Amino acid sequence: MAEVVNASADNFEVALKDSEQRSQQGSAILLLLFLADHDAALGRSWCPDCVRAEPVINKAIESSSRKGRTVRLLRVYVGDRPTWRSPSHPLRIDRRLQLKGVPTLIRWENGSIIGRLEDYEAHLENKIEELLS
Repeated sequence: MAEVVNASADNFEVALKDSEQRSQQGSAILLLLFLADHDAALGRSWCPDCVRAEPVINKAIESSSRKGRTVRLLRVYVGDRPTWRSPSHPLRIDRRLQLKGVPTLIRWENGSIIGRLEDYEAHLENKIEELLS
């Protein structure tokens, strides 16, 4: 079964702590997915890589859930393009995350990264499956 929680840079720390606790209680795989915000004028995300990757990631998580794995997805929206492009963006300067681009998919366990897919590979189904196994 998959559980999805949405967060932003502003409430990331609280959402991460809660997700860590819930994942540990239920022995769930915890994934952090960093995405660009939706642009109302476009009717979708301003980031074409996010538009391409998100449905593939969701499909892989659903498939993994059907196989009996419990997955908790913390979906973190990084902001609009100018906000994300700032070198001082809080998620860019977070030493634990070292985010360089979106989308970024991270498998998180015991307070650290145990696997990650960067923006150029986050849409590859086989890579997502490897991250989940």
